[in-house]
Amino acid sequence: MNKDILEKLKPWMKKPFELLFHAEIHYQKGTDYDKRLSLISFDNSIEVSITTYLTINPIQRGNRSYEGKKVDEWLKNYHTKIDFFISELTARGLPIYNGKDEIVWFHDQRNEQYHGSNAGVPSEETLNNIRQIAIWVFSVLFGISDVESLLQRAITEAEKSFPEIPQKFVTPKFDNIKPEHENSLFIASILGGWDENSTGDNKIIKELTSGF
Repeated sequence: MNKDILEKLKPWMKKPFELLFHAEIHYQKGTDYDKRLSLISFDNSIEVSITTYLTINPIQRGNRSYEGKKVDEWLKNYHTKIDFFISELTARGLPIYNGKDEIVWFHDQRNEQYHGSNAGVPSEETLNNIRQIAIWVFSVLFGISDVESLLQRAITEAEKSFPEIPQKFVTPKFDNIKPEHENSLFIASILGGWDENSTGDNKIIKELTSGF
């Protein structure tokens, strides 16, 4: 992820946001494989956001304090963490868009990807819902008003760090070299040095040259 984006977040927000970021990347790719990973990552981000919030110093969460015994109880498992989040919404007078029953249902869909014998591809409805819940939880607990814009900026910046090689450089031309030798020299220029006695190096060379 782009360093500038992370620097705009407080240190304790970075881990939960990174989970959101990776989930969003898979969500936008949209293959069956990516849908499964997206569901798992969004669900993980919900739990990590709540755990992080409950374990940071009160000064890092708007000076909100909670009784130690209650914190220990909330941190016991996924269900109790959701209990905390719902109670926090009520205490702040914020709307509850999804009840515990719905959030737990989406969590169970994630568990099916891990442990189920009949794990399938998550539906668009499931992905859209758990995505919104994960963004909602992060936004409320860490006070970030427009998480979706921040995610898109992070993805855009990440894409910029992998520029495409200009087409004119893909197969360079060499003076006084026969055309049939150009590809071999191009591969050699990419590889630099290699050990012809190394099985690993020879395997890589074979894979590279198989397309020429």
